[in-house]
Amino acid sequence: MPQFVHSYFDELPGCYTALSPTPLKGARLLYHSEPLAVELDLPSALFEPENSGVWAGETLLPGMQPLAQVYSGHQFGAWAGQLGDGRGILLGEQVTKSGTRLDWHLKGAGLTPYSRMGDGRAVLRSTVREFLASEALHGLGIPTTRALTIVASDEPVYRETVERGSMMMRIAPSHIRFGHFEHFFYTGQQEQLRRFLDYVQCHHWPELINESERDFLWFKDVAERTGRLIAAWQAVGFSHGVMNTDNMSILGITIDYGPYGFMDDYQSGFICNHSDYQGRYAFHAQPSVAYWNLHRLANALSGIMSIEQLQAGLAAYEPALREEYGLRMRAKLGLFTREEGDSDLLNALLDLMEKERRDYTLTLRGLSEIEQSGSSIALRDDFIDRAAFDDWHRRWCERLRREDVDDALRQESIRAASPRRVLRNYLAQQAIEGAERDDVAPLSLLHRSLLNPYLDAKEFESLDAPPPDEGKGIVVSCSS
Repeated sequence: MPQFVHSYFDELPGCYTALSPTPLKGARLLYHSEPLAVELDLPSALFEPENSGVWAGETLLPGMQPLAQVYSGHQFGAWAGQLGDGRGILLGEQVTKSGTRLDWHLKGAGLTPYSRMGDGRAVLRSTVREFLASEALHGLGIPTTRALTIVASDEPVYRETVERGSMMMRIAPSHIRFGHFEHFFYTGQQEQLRRFLDYVQCHHWPELINESERDFLWFKDVAERTGRLIAAWQAVGFSHGVMNTDNMSILGITIDYGPYGFMDDYQSGFICNHSDYQGRYAFHAQPSVAYWNLHRLANALSGIMSIEQLQAGLAAYEPALREEYGLRMRAKLGLFTREEGDSDLLNALLDLMEKERRDYTLTLRGLSEIEQSGSSIALRDDFIDRAAFDDWHRRWCERLRREDVDDALRQESIRAASPRRVLRNYLAQQAIEGAERDDVAPLSLLHRSLLNPYLDAKEFESLDAPPPDEGKGIVVSCSS
């Protein structure tokens, strides 16, 4: 059985409310991630029907000490005040065989003191979406929380309609957010803020403990991690949808999947959240929003670090983002070296894709099928303005020739950088509809395909095709 400790509970009094989950009626384990269970070295017996209580908030494993975290945050650019775990319970930290500690966090676990006007529940629809999204980003090699289990129930939960209550076990190195630091700053708890920062550094940045400028080095690393994360999102066409400061991980991992979306046709202004009326969290705005959020974190740390240190830490964000984005996008173009005009070459392709509404994922993957000396270019047929594509293709080939890399190596590099498939909203909807009928076959197939997004496999061919017109541009809400 897994071993648990509860350092958050022991070391951070005043940062949480201790309470147990509220079980759902008629709860049962619907689906779990077998690959993640293996990674966590969990016995298969834990996933048998008689142990459903572990995943449904009825049974605590030895060492668990459940609690709801308190934090605050800025939402859609405005200070929202106290927030916190309104429907989630941190059960404890699993200590793996390697000594790594991983939070087990149960979402949909019932009312907490931080539920505000909510009911503390999640619905099956949103649970399936978060499960798939977190596993999809993991498969793409992007830092993220993970999803272990989905629990379905017979308990009604009221949203726009009556839906089935659900729970999900979320696994992560930490669930600490920018909003934790904001909470103690805005409530004038400076000693608690210092204690919280010491805890974070001790458990997640132990290499900095003996550094004379550990606070500055820590903040600089947070900024760099955030920059690399946003670059990774941009490179795969992913929009988070609700980049509030309470949804920003201090570790630079993706957290809190609500109205997210992967782009189908390339649109730089893609908005996936139908509540985002002004496009604050549009695709092209994500880099600037993350920087704005880092400024809010810097403000919360203004009593601990000097203005000069905070400014220097913030200055590390953009170079980290640019470096990571450049590496990822050059790989998608099959480039092994850096030249000054590479950004112009990339932007020319993106502009053409946006003008003609070409599929972001499939177009970039299609570059791997082109041979420099070949006269037949399948990707060319996807464009109406063939002359514009031909002009871009000519420039691209000129750039490739300056590297003198053979087609086979370049094509392999592009396939390793450009996924064959991503989690499209219409596919997620099909998995949701199956789960609501207790049919997990669509969910299982999609899940397995997303853990292997770069692989060409006959088994996943039905998931690799361009989306139907009615499946494009789906936007979703924050309701869960």
